[in-house]
Amino acid sequence: MIQKLKGWLRKSGRLEAAVLTGLILAVAGLWTFGVLATKVMEGDTRKFDEHLLVALRKPGNLAVPIGPAWTVQVARDLTAFGGAVGLGLVTGVVAGYLFLQRRYGLLGFVLLSVGSGTVLSLVLKTLFQRPRPQIVPHLTDISTASFPSGHSMLSSVTYLTLAALLARVVPDLRTKVYFLLVAPFLVLLIGVSRVYLGVHYPTDVLAGWCLGSVWALLCCLAAHLIAAHRLVPGAEQLSEEKSFSGNGPTGT
Repeated sequence: MIQKLKGWLRKSGRLEAAVLTGLILAVAGLWTFGVLATKVMEGDTRKFDEHLLVALRKPGNLAVPIGPAWTVQVARDLTAFGGAVGLGLVTGVVAGYLFLQRRYGLLGFVLLSVGSGTVLSLVLKTLFQRPRPQIVPHLTDISTASFPSGHSMLSSVTYLTLAALLARVVPDLRTKVYFLLVAPFLVLLIGVSRVYLGVHYPTDVLAGWCLGSVWALLCCLAAHLIAAHRLVPGAEQLSEEKSFSGNGPTGT
């Protein structure tokens, strides 16, 4: 009994430390987003934004970006990973797998995280209504407002959430580190591609990265708290450290 109590206290202490750290990071991220949004709305970032957009184009011909001709297609391919179709396919594939494995707690976590992030992105774009950059020609089609970057925000929410999920369920440390490094690298490439293609100001992308990371963090914190306190049936799956390639579905 005493050993069980000590184990519970250690586990509770680790959980509280993780939650406190996560909340500090979330507050810092929200504060940074707030500062960015204020500066953008006041026009203080326009000089920086336009200077960087122009720096990515050839002098004397702003319709042509710097670099070899093939980099434009590479940027378009990369940006597709953060679009509605790309993120929808990734989320759908993962959701289908989790459904087949009867990991309903994880399935709900993924769908709720990505779905709520999508709604938040659309609401913020509607509120800020920042026009797209006009200083350079756009190299891909666009249809919504500019701030924050939906590609940057939703790729952060989706890929960081999935990386955190995978890092929790695989036992090998190197594999955990791999997921946690690959996801932000992909998010970085997607954001850079938006600026390179001329469809977003750099501050749009920075704001999208910031808020998307905060949203993914908050969703993960909520999931771990639910799992720790067993507030919903099957939630304990969120804290399992088993590989998806294990011995089949677990009980709920």
